[in-house]
Amino acid sequence: MEAHQAVRSVLSVVAFYVVLCCTTILTAYGQLSELPIWEEQHSQIPSTDWLINPTSFKAGVFKSSDGKDIILSNGLTKRSFRIAPNLTCFDYTNVVNGQQLIRAVRPEARITLNGTTYAIGGLSGQKEQAYLKPAWLDNMEVIPNAFKYSDFNVTTITPNVNWKKTFWSSGALPPTGVRVIFEFIAPAGSKEKMKVNVVYDVYDGIPLMVKWIELKNLGNEPVRIDRVVNEILAFSEEESAVVGTPDQMKKQHGIYVETNYAFNNAMRYDISDQTTHWKIDSTYTSQVNYNYQTPCLLEIYPEKAPGIKLQPGETFTSVRSHELLMDSYDRERRGLAIRRMYRTVAPWTTQNPIFMHLISRTDEEVRAAVDQCAETGYEAVILSFGSHLNMEDQSIENLNRWKTLADYAHSKNIKLGGYSLFSSRKISDNDDVVDPKTGKPGGAFFGHAPCFGSNWGLAYRDKIKKFFEYTGFDLWENDGPYPGDVCASRNHPGHEDLADSQWKQMEIQKELYRWLNERGVYINAPDWYFMDGTHKIAIGYREVNFSLSREQQIILNRQNIFDGTFEKTSSMGWGFVPLTKYHGGGPESVLEPLEQHLNDYEQLMFQYYSAGVQACYRGPRLFDTEKTKQTVQSMIAWYKQYRNILNADIIHLRRADGRDWDGWLHLNPNASIDKASVEPRGMLVLFNPTEETIKRKIRVPLYYGGMNQSATFKEKDGKTIKLSLNNQQEAALEFTIPARGYTWYAIN
Repeated sequence: MEAHQAVRSVLSVVAFYVVLCCTTILTAYGQLSELPIWEEQHSQIPSTDWLINPTSFKAGVFKSSDGKDIILSNGLTKRSFRIAPNLTCFDYTNVVNGQQLIRAVRPEARITLNGTTYAIGGLSGQKEQAYLKPAWLDNMEVIPNAFKYSDFNVTTITPNVNWKKTFWSSGALPPTGVRVIFEFIAPAGSKEKMKVNVVYDVYDGIPLMVKWIELKNLGNEPVRIDRVVNEILAFSEEESAVVGTPDQMKKQHGIYVETNYAFNNAMRYDISDQTTHWKIDSTYTSQVNYNYQTPCLLEIYPEKAPGIKLQPGETFTSVRSHELLMDSYDRERRGLAIRRMYRTVAPWTTQNPIFMHLISRTDEEVRAAVDQCAETGYEAVILSFGSHLNMEDQSIENLNRWKTLADYAHSKNIKLGGYSLFSSRKISDNDDVVDPKTGKPGGAFFGHAPCFGSNWGLAYRDKIKKFFEYTGFDLWENDGPYPGDVCASRNHPGHEDLADSQWKQMEIQKELYRWLNERGVYINAPDWYFMDGTHKIAIGYREVNFSLSREQQIILNRQNIFDGTFEKTSSMGWGFVPLTKYHGGGPESVLEPLEQHLNDYEQLMFQYYSAGVQACYRGPRLFDTEKTKQTVQSMIAWYKQYRNILNADIIHLRRADGRDWDGWLHLNPNASIDKASVEPRGMLVLFNPTEETIKRKIRVPLYYGGMNQSATFKEKDGKTIKLSLNNQQEAALEFTIPARGYTWYAIN
């Protein structure tokens, strides 16, 4: 009797999947019939440069003329999928240069549930792995035990963070494009009743696709997610090396991949990344490398995020892979593409408030700083570390105190924010990260640190939320955000054990940032959480360098600006100006008394503001005399006059070395022509670090400003010169700069 019931049970499960497959396949083909047919002209190399004029590149979803394929494209990037007998990507093309990235088919994703690994889509049977002919697809087969493609839906892109704008920004608009959701059902014999969605966002105007997967538990029992690989791409290799290890060989430079799972305080994404895995492919037996060591298989997944329990009815969302196709090896062009990606997918980062970093001991000092900001044109005060602010104090007296000060700042049209430390401190044995090697607290990135899933960590999150809700504070400087610590504790309510500890802590941190961002709070954080709501990170510096002389700091800061704006926009990085003593140093390292060092103060302000980079002017005041106040007012007025162009992308001209001129160039091809007098297309900034006046002639590259015939240069003293451009869109400019001075040119 039990055997008959078991057979009937199996048959009913099979029947369920058969009916579901038939129904959803009909639905998919019904939608397929409504898609426009892909035309070959869609694959033609564009006649315009998307970095200069992106408006004509619109995302769309198409079908092949024979109805076998679904094609995603925006005229810059193209990705094609064969939908039967199971969905697989067989074409990934950079339309700009015609480069084909795919050499072999792979599953859309791979998941491990309760110890069993499943492919999501994909086909098998490709014998030659070095290249792929589409005709081969007709003879390929379904991967055994793979999740089966069942349906697709097309909608519009929705933002990952519903950000609220509260500060000036450089005009970033909500991203537009299409979202395609491919639906998959579990194989007939699977114990786990799971539905999987593979999601693609295709953006207008940029060769970018964002991919992630969603797993929904349709069953009645929890499912353990041991691993989620949301992207698998068998890429064409970049070089031929008969011998050599994967670390010695180049990876695929035709694509830049960034996910929203990055940390370690490097303040640079490629070092902070926790998800990109370039692997060897032993099935690729015709490769040149004798030991099959070519790094030609890309997989995206967090290494330390297994063991996540998905409860019935819950949905798990993987990391989001931002896949940006590159058409050049040129560092500047690649940097411009990455910076355009941030402006597109994380538009909140284009906000760039002018703020002071206040060291305060009393409420009256806060009011005085607010008054100085209002007088000089500053927009915000951030109470720095070492100030008398404590956001963790939830007493009604403390909350009312800071609400009163925030109200006062708002009455002066000034925003108020403050500093709070999370990670690099010891809390208690019960709340700190437990080292899996010793079973005791310790072993964290900062030695001893709290676990975000501990009682203290969860309470810290809630205290921060309450503080901002109650007081109306506008900015949060979060030092030591969650840096990726794993925790072996089994007693913390925010995670179950070591296996899920990193993922769960990461989710707590990201949820807090999104929560604040969506309420208009601006966030400085020294780690790479941009894709989940933070606004600014350090531009990159060595803290003890601010104990060096002002003369040294001036050169070093320009080097930091130059180096830190290749992969970040100007608004994404902050610099530092110690008005008072910081990390040691004597009177030669600080600006106080400000009027006595006014030339250095002005120089530091100019080089930061002329780069569009906000610095932390850390001290008790912005000015000490009327003369100092006028200097600050004049600098802020100049910055605001040219704010649009100064927040446009930087073209790097010459790095500061103390020997000769150095400088950078801002270009914006989309500046309003009818307002050319106040919205130039370019801003050239030049410095002379030497003790003598210099006269030089340089070629100014104006291609990325959309200028191709002539340009007018207006110098800071009002002199104007019109220059013809050569066939590389360069202007030959001759300039003179006094000793230890600077100049600038507005370009139209």
